[in-house]
Amino acid sequence: MLFMVIEKFGRDPKAIYRRYHRKGRQMPEGLDYVDSWISADFGRCFQLMRCDDVTLLQQWVAEWCDLAEFEIIPVAPSGQTAAALSERL
Repeated sequence: MLFMVIEKFGRDPKAIYRRYHRKGRQMPEGLDYVDSWISADFGRCFQLMRCDDVTLLQQWVAEWCDLAEFEIIPVAPSGQTAAALSERL
């Protein structure tokens, strides 16, 4: 499954980058990073992640929740959604 992770940085977004440079993403085996985008004001990061077990996301969030707040949304590619709905239109 794909998940859009909206990571809301705290007061010091540089702290996240410092930890990332020291420890990497700290993702458990089976959780795959796809891509990410940072808002222009450095306030949020939008990350696309892939995994089959949501507890892997929970393990990853536990490593970072002291520096950011997380919103995790299951998503599907629009092409797959259109194909699934085309049968019902």
